Amino acid sequence: MMKQISEKDIKTRILLSAKKLFAKQGFDATTVRQICEDAGANVALVSYHFGGKEKVFEAIFEQFFPGNAMDQYADELMEPITGIRFLVREIIIFTSNDRELSDMVQRELTLESPRSSIVLKFIDPVWEQVRFLLEQGKREGKFHYESLNHTLLMVIGVCLAHKRIHNFDRLFTEEGYDEERIPEQAIEFILKALGVKEYE
Repeated sequence: MMKQISEKDIKTRILLSAKKLFAKQGFDATTVRQICEDAGANVALVSYHFGGKEKVFEAIFEQFFPGNAMDQYADELMEPITGIRFLVREIIIFTSNDRELSDMVQRELTLESPRSSIVLKFIDPVWEQVRFLLEQGKREGKFHYESLNHTLLMVIGVCLAHKRIHNFDRLFTEEGYDEERIPEQAIEFILKALGVKEYE
């Protein structure tokens, strides 16, 4: 029993170290040796537990990407307004709280790297759910918009805009901004734009 706990612990340490290093310096610039030195693990354990660096990359998403648990929130996703509220909040919280994994997503997609397909396998279901809720909301007369594609693009933009908020500090007034309020303000902004009555 102690051996199983120890193996689980070392696997988690390897994944956490890899996530940190991939986010900081990129997949190609990170070596297995660096990951293992950071994790305090033997280099051979990456092959033993994961089968190589590429498999470590995918295992990070399997372990830490919150969208994997979407099935647990079927009740929250049944109704369009409640579902959009839930997903927008969770997307912003994830990209704020796990900047390493969020930066990995952005880096790989921006570079159109060979690992983009792995990233998309995990993130596409989340955005597909957003699209489904937008369509459902329009069918039910709860959302009002002309183009589904343009609306989805705007929602994605609002959900991700805060990731580079510090690049625009010079543009903000002395009042600044409260990062903790961003999820709720993004929800209000999106639902108001969708013409939801309670936000008119």
